[in-house]
Amino acid sequence: MSRLKPLLQTRPSVNLSGMSSSSSPREALTLDGPAGCIEALLDTPPAPLAPAVAVVCHPHPQHQGTMLNKVVHTIGRALNDLGLPVVRFNFRGVGASDGAYADGIGETEDVLAVAAWAQRHFPGAELWLAGFSFGAAVSIRAALASQCRQLISVAPPVTRMATLLRADRPACPWLLIQGSADEVVAAADVIAWARALNPPPDLVLLPDVDHFFHGRLTLLRDTVLSRLVRPVVNQC
Repeated sequence: MSRLKPLLQTRPSVNLSGMSSSSSPREALTLDGPAGCIEALLDTPPAPLAPAVAVVCHPHPQHQGTMLNKVVHTIGRALNDLGLPVVRFNFRGVGASDGAYADGIGETEDVLAVAAWAQRHFPGAELWLAGFSFGAAVSIRAALASQCRQLISVAPPVTRMATLLRADRPACPWLLIQGSADEVVAAADVIAWARALNPPPDLVLLPDVDHFFHGRLTLLRDTVLSRLVRPVVNQC
């Protein structure tokens, strides 16, 4: 059985206009981060690629959250279906990533480091950020500190991580997906929080869906695909 090998940052960048890649669809990455090495995976869909690259963030590191989480994987595959290369990664202290848990502050720095690598690797690509639960909160913070062009938040813990979520709203388009039967993040709290933002995100409330989307991952994928449009190259 073949083994994925670490990918160094010195790998040549990718041309977004009509890429014809001989690389494998999934590659293991070892990236430089603010706390040391960051373990990541790059999933690249078939050409032609959309002129954007996505970074998807996983749930809480202290509650078994990793880049292999099934919700994170589903978000990534949906974005692949839209033509975007997708980078998933382990926050500091998770898996082979160096460092230790840093209360969402250091993890925001991790997101920004991975996003910077992704945009260097795919020159000219828009940055899309996505996250689930803890990863949603951290990616919202990262969107405020970057040139994010599309934000996707799934079940953000708006009460438990209220101190991390400032009142500022990212300027980019924002898709917010929440399950009505979420036993971890109360749907009512997310609805109230979203409605207080100006303008509010595009909020999709999925009936009878729990926090981990048990048996409903296809619905999550279909929701992402139905609400987002594949980006196109600006000809101007």
